[in-house]
Amino acid sequence: MTTIAKPSLTKADLTELLYDNVGVNKREAKDIVDGFFNQISETLVEGEPVRISGFGNFQLRDKAARPGRNPKTGDLIPISARRVVTFHASQKLKEAVEDPIEEV
Repeated sequence: MTTIAKPSLTKADLTELLYDNVGVNKREAKDIVDGFFNQISETLVEGEPVRISGFGNFQLRDKAARPGRNPKTGDLIPISARRVVTFHASQKLKEAVEDPIEEV
């Protein structure tokens, strides 16, 4: 069985889905999608985690400075301390991904 690769789901796709399924106009749908992602970004920038029930959690993690290596030369290069965003899928999302619906 050959699987056809699907393109990524984009913000424009989400806007179109809102327009088609909810019935808001395209401008309102775009504002809703942009507002949703802006709120997630602002909350993370403030240092707070974001929990979306049934989907997952976005959390901040501080990574310590550490030595790294240039893969070409092997030279040691310092990697500075930084803050990164991590995502942990909810159990519902994990189960949905593990047991996808069969497509014909």
